[in-house]
Amino acid sequence: MSLVKYLIVIVLGYLLGSLSSSLLLSRLGWGKDVRKHGSGNAGATNMARVFGLGAGFATLAGDMLKAAAAMWLGNYLLGDAGIAAAGCACVLGHCFPVFHDFRGGKGISVGAMIGLAIDWRVFVGIVVVFLIVAFLTKKVSAGSLAAAVSITIFSLLFHVSVPKLILAIFAMCVAILRHRSNIKRLAEGTEADFKAAEPEKKQ
Repeated sequence: MSLVKYLIVIVLGYLLGSLSSSLLLSRLGWGKDVRKHGSGNAGATNMARVFGLGAGFATLAGDMLKAAAAMWLGNYLLGDAGIAAAGCACVLGHCFPVFHDFRGGKGISVGAMIGLAIDWRVFVGIVVVFLIVAFLTKKVSAGSLAAAVSITIFSLLFHVSVPKLILAIFAMCVAILRHRSNIKRLAEGTEADFKAAEPEKKQ
C-alpha cells in the first residue's frame, strides 16, 4: 500500500511540476513562448526580463503554488517522506516538463517552496541570502546559486528530518546543475546584470 502511495505522490508531483507557469502565462497572456526570448529560460527571472516584474512575480507564485500542492499531497499520504518524494518529483517536472518538450526552468521557484516546506526558518534564510547576494552582485543567477547552496546549510543548522535534508540536497544539486552555463559566465565575468523589462501590453 505504501508503494502505491509513493507512486501516486511521485507521478502527481512530476505532473504538477510539469505545469510551467512561465510558458502558460507567456502563451495565454502575450501569445509568445518565453523560451524564444531573453535568456531562453522558462523561469520567473526570464519572464521578468521579457514581460516585466509583474509577469515574473506571477510566474514565481504559480510555480510555488504547484510545488505546495505536490508537497501537501505528499505530506498527507506519507508525512516527511512524502514531502521529500513529491518535492524531488516536482523539481524534475519543473526542469524537464513532459507537457513542454522537457524544456523547463532551473528549479529556483520550486526550490523556494521546498525551503518553506522543510522549515519556515530555512525559507527565511534562503530568501535573505538570495536578496543580499543578488543585490550586491546585481545578478539573479548569483543570488539563486547562493540560495541553492544555503538550503542545505540551513537544513543542517536547524536539524530537519532526514527526508527533508535529502530533499534540500537534491534541490541544491539540481539547481547547481541547471545553472552550469551561468556559473561559467560568472567565472568569466560575462554574466549580464538583471534588468526587468517595462510591462508589455497583452494581446
